[in-house]
Amino acid sequence: MDFAFDARTEELRAKLLAFMDEYVYPAEAVAEEQRAALASPWDTPAMVEELKAEARRQGLWNLFLPDSEYGATLTNLQYAPLAEITGRSPQLAPTALNCAAPDTGNMEVLAQFGDERQKKQWLEPLLAGEIRSAFAMTEPEVASSDATNITTHIERDGDQYVITGRKWYISGAMNPDCKIFIVMGKTDPEGSDIRRQQSMILVPRDTPGVTVKRAMQVFGYEDHWHGGHAEVIFDHARVPASNLIGEEGGGFAIAQARLGPGRIHHCMRLIGMAERAIELMCRRAVSRTAFGKPLAQQGVVQNWIADARVTVEQLRLLVLKTAWLMDTVGNRGAHTEIQAIKIATPRAVVGILDRAIQLHGAGGVSQDFPLAELYAGARTLMLADGPDEVHQRSLARRELKKYL
Repeated sequence: MDFAFDARTEELRAKLLAFMDEYVYPAEAVAEEQRAALASPWDTPAMVEELKAEARRQGLWNLFLPDSEYGATLTNLQYAPLAEITGRSPQLAPTALNCAAPDTGNMEVLAQFGDERQKKQWLEPLLAGEIRSAFAMTEPEVASSDATNITTHIERDGDQYVITGRKWYISGAMNPDCKIFIVMGKTDPEGSDIRRQQSMILVPRDTPGVTVKRAMQVFGYEDHWHGGHAEVIFDHARVPASNLIGEEGGGFAIAQARLGPGRIHHCMRLIGMAERAIELMCRRAVSRTAFGKPLAQQGVVQNWIADARVTVEQLRLLVLKTAWLMDTVGNRGAHTEIQAIKIATPRAVVGILDRAIQLHGAGGVSQDFPLAELYAGARTLMLADGPDEVHQRSLARRELKKYL
């Protein structure tokens, strides 16, 4: 395994690091001020559109998608250090590069499973950054950590499907630019194979019967930059039968194909969050004095910083190994490693952010530093894309199977 960055990765890293320094970091405060002046907190600040235009001009666009027809043709190993950099400003950088979830996963689904009409109508404007999208899977009435529990119905009625159900924490759905939902529901709820009961279907936001009911908060944050997380009601919403993605009963398999890359992308960006936290810790430690000497000379602070550096280096190697395996043996072959990073990375980064908050005192939980919001995002990723316990259960079963 050789994790050295190749020439193309080094070129893109240098370009992206310069883009972050010159455009993204200075834009954070400006975009926040612009948002405060908007008629709706869900509207997109002008600064974000300016960043998108500049990123596209510099060729820093759709880097996540390896597809040669639609994406930048980067491997997972090439994209990993780039996604890490964007994680240092998760509110702005992924969106600026058109590499933000849930659009990334939805574009991957459409590129891999969509037909030509679906690609023309929805994938192309998503690739161009003209619209946003949402993925509607999680439901409030069932334990959605087990995807076979979902209760939303997708019923065939002639040349249409009728969708009925209630979803929540549907990321991106509060953004008015979100024009399309990929909805997972059951087309065959009584089927003998519980992994063939589900299907996925495209539901335009303006479909009669679709109601974006409210914004869901995350630790008190509404996550405006991400497009919010909404509760969405589908009340006998009708769409053409041609909106089905793939075949009836293929929804579970499509979900698994979607979530594999999504999990590693989250972990890549989490490492960037940790790096931002370490930087803020160090700057704080050398600029503040307590009990007669700089915080940087306090033994406990030195331990926090040292432990954070060791942890990040360990996580990065595991994520790079996972990316390399996904490139060489496929997502299925890298299943154990994908689960391992999904367990290890959010948990460890939450710990680093917690220490960074502690070091900043009251400022750490305030809006004057990004730490509290980063913490909320990292802690949520111990639940999103499958809670830790589900991955631990599966990973343990795979280990135990060797001895049975």
